[in-house]
Amino acid sequence: MTSQYFATCPKGLENLLNQEISDLGADQVRATVAGVYFSGGLELAYKVCLWSRLANKVLLPLGKASVNSAEDLYRAAKAIPWESHFPEAATLIVDFLGSNKAIRHTQFGAQTVKDAIVDRIKEVRGERPNVAKQNPDLRINARLAKNEIHISLDLSGESLHRRGYRLGQGGAPLKENLAAAILMRAGWLQMASERLALLDPMCGSGTFLIEGAMIATGMAPGLLRARRGGLGFGFLRWAQHDQSLWQPLVDDAEQQLASGLAAGTGEIRGYDQDPRVLGNARKNICAAGLDDFIRVSEKSVADFKKPTHAELSNGLMLCNPPYGERLGEIEALKYTYQTLGAVAKQELPGWTLAVFTGNRELGKAVGLWAAKKYQLFNGAIASELLLYELRSEGEQVKVDAATPATNKTVLNLRECPLSAGAEMVFNRLLKNRKKLDKWVMRENIQCYRVYDADMPEYSAAIDVYQFTDGRLKLHVQEYAAPKTVDAEKAQARFEEILLACAHAYELDDEHLITKQRVRNRGKQQYEKLGGNRSEQGVVREGNADLQVNLTDYLDSGLFLDHRPLRLLIAEQAKGKQFLNLFCYTATATVHAALAGAKSSVSVDMSNTYLDWAKENFALNNIHQSQHMLVRANCMDWLKNCRQGFDLIMLDPPSFSNSKKMEGVLDVQRDHVALIERCMDLLNPGGCLYFSNNLRSFKLDESALSRYQIANISVQTLDPDFQHNPKIHQCWEIRQA
Repeated sequence: MTSQYFATCPKGLENLLNQEISDLGADQVRATVAGVYFSGGLELAYKVCLWSRLANKVLLPLGKASVNSAEDLYRAAKAIPWESHFPEAATLIVDFLGSNKAIRHTQFGAQTVKDAIVDRIKEVRGERPNVAKQNPDLRINARLAKNEIHISLDLSGESLHRRGYRLGQGGAPLKENLAAAILMRAGWLQMASERLALLDPMCGSGTFLIEGAMIATGMAPGLLRARRGGLGFGFLRWAQHDQSLWQPLVDDAEQQLASGLAAGTGEIRGYDQDPRVLGNARKNICAAGLDDFIRVSEKSVADFKKPTHAELSNGLMLCNPPYGERLGEIEALKYTYQTLGAVAKQELPGWTLAVFTGNRELGKAVGLWAAKKYQLFNGAIASELLLYELRSEGEQVKVDAATPATNKTVLNLRECPLSAGAEMVFNRLLKNRKKLDKWVMRENIQCYRVYDADMPEYSAAIDVYQFTDGRLKLHVQEYAAPKTVDAEKAQARFEEILLACAHAYELDDEHLITKQRVRNRGKQQYEKLGGNRSEQGVVREGNADLQVNLTDYLDSGLFLDHRPLRLLIAEQAKGKQFLNLFCYTATATVHAALAGAKSSVSVDMSNTYLDWAKENFALNNIHQSQHMLVRANCMDWLKNCRQGFDLIMLDPPSFSNSKKMEGVLDVQRDHVALIERCMDLLNPGGCLYFSNNLRSFKLDESALSRYQIANISVQTLDPDFQHNPKIHQCWEIRQA
């Protein structure tokens, strides 16, 4: 029987977990914040528990309901047939997350759910199950999101990151699933298959080494727990557990491990200058049964030398140095990071260096240029994984004949000294970046605006794009200078902007995408730009994966200023019929569909953008049977539409005279007619969101006085656009 499951994970690992569960054979896999939904049989759920290196929990949803009072919560929990899940005399515990106006404390929520469960079982069996804080037979997961409770059975029991080998630990150990994710992002899956080396110069209790060896030997991360019999997983004490499905999976994992151990691995070595933590590392390595494959020894970073007892032509050096908390500690740690970079560059040319740190300033002290950066969380600490491709001196001094931005014979912009003007832009970028950093990390923002003509003489918009594959790009759009400004002076200032970007974000020229921003005319926005280079990729926004293209078109496929509006639509879309007019690449529709919209229609007259929308649908497993893409002139389509909608987004261009339409669209002149027709299609209780980016636009409130209108422009601006409130205007319109 096929069921839907939910696997939880640390924030930032969703895409990796999505791929991992897909590779294990799941259907209808969909990533969301801190987890992944997937469908399959019970055997698949067992397989994820045994083989997932990234998940924390595997949950079997049992019920959900609206909760506006404690009584609602009690009734929702009691309605579940718990007698079919609990064996005789079983113990339980309830993990409760979330709160609302009625359920203000997690302890109260857990108590209410527990009372409902034991009351139901007592009514059916005549006995009440007991609560056990330690080693309960069944663990119940209850999550309250706003006013909706989701109640699930926890099939994993204790968190899956606990593999069962950690007998000793240092002061700040990495969780095992985070360590596995870092290894994956650093490319270790491929390296391990090629039997390359893994070195950790600050190995601590050995988590990177053990997780790396488990990958290299094909050891299932849950195998040690499976050997513990009844204590390994929550489903083993579940009334519906099927041992005939579970035992073959364990037997197969044992066989795969035996084959992997016989085949051997590349060199895996760790070093640390603290003999106490090395003792813990040895205990953990032995507990994992990998002491034949991992060696650790006492050595400082400064004394590190490439091992000479084995032929090590290539591999991965990976470490998680201390982050420091006090100013004095941070200053001392800078030397450690500097030494790490210098030693790696000297001893390991051709290798990959991966540094995971929760302190960005210390990360800069490595003194190398990161080819890729990944944003992750170490517990609550916003952190970065920095990947460096270590090259020989000869490779690192490859001179380009003439870089386009500077016309100087240099390696690239980051090697050029900052001019006085570039230094002003550089300082402003650092200031803006520091201001936005906490918001970016907290909300997992992967693309945002960091500069928008903050200094009028340096007139450009600079957007940061962090692709899900780790690439970091800056999209730098120059605003066309007035004719009164000397062309050479304008070009020199733009080059200073690029110079500042390269230094502020430590990027090579190839990571800077430049365009000149001009006023759109007619079909120009749909036409491809010149040039052979193409920079495309996927970014994550909320629950959605979205395709962006930074080079081929004037816009990237994602209007960053409308991020809050898209997320607002997602909040309101569940069960609704959604209409997206002038839909562009249908990113708002993707959010609505993922949030549970009943159906949607997205209308645009560009084949280019509708094909792009299809790519976005495919990325998020959205089927066009319920979510239609229509190529049409929106004004003509509206005249002929007879369908009703609960939620409408109307975001017309300021002006269009495209050859694909008759006449001309002028949003100032035509907005009343557009709004009135949308309101005709709006179902009772529905909502229209109308927006545009014409700075001189004035809403004709007198002509629209029969509607309830609220200007929500300020509420639809995130911190990266709050300094430029004229970027767009937005209204919420309802029937009076």
